[in-house]
Amino acid sequence: MTMKAETEDKILRIVKEHGIVRPRDMDEYGIHRKYLHRLYDQGMLVRIGRGLYTLPDTEPSEDHSLAEASKRVPFGVICLLSALRFHDLTTQSPSEVWMAVDNKARSPREPGFPLRIVRFSGEALTSGIERHDVDGVSIHVYSQAKTVADCFKFRNKIGLDVAIEALRDCYRSRRCTMDDLWKYARTCRVANVMRPYLESLV
Repeated sequence: MTMKAETEDKILRIVKEHGIVRPRDMDEYGIHRKYLHRLYDQGMLVRIGRGLYTLPDTEPSEDHSLAEASKRVPFGVICLLSALRFHDLTTQSPSEVWMAVDNKARSPREPGFPLRIVRFSGEALTSGIERHDVDGVSIHVYSQAKTVADCFKFRNKIGLDVAIEALRDCYRSRRCTMDDLWKYARTCRVANVMRPYLESLV
């Protein structure tokens, strides 16, 4: 096998392992980005978005947009409506992927991709993060209890009715405990807002 063939075979293995790759991902393997473009030109890879490649026979899941968003903004965390949808805590299907980023982080520029950025800070940004695998991509998403608290914090953006519905569904389906809900209510500084709704569940 020639060096070129070995390199292209290695790229295909990398894509199979990670699901979605960007040209810059090749840098850590010491592979020139031109090989990625060659595989695309040969039909061995398909482009699913600006600068994002995968295998032609990949069957995307219903959460594929979350994987794509996480590749585009690796320092972001899936939050609010997108996290609710991921956890099956809402019947809504948001047209944008909601992602939390640090208040001081640069604004992600992803033209053509439906991304809704929300600014978080401190413990509200770093707590309650879970890792999940979606289409071979490791995504960061807030836990169910943390997402409920976030919804109350950003109730003016998503609607109080959505936050209340998520709270009731989360607790009644036993996906989180009352202690979890109180913990994140305090973390997000919405304990007083959530108190009457939490007490109504007991």
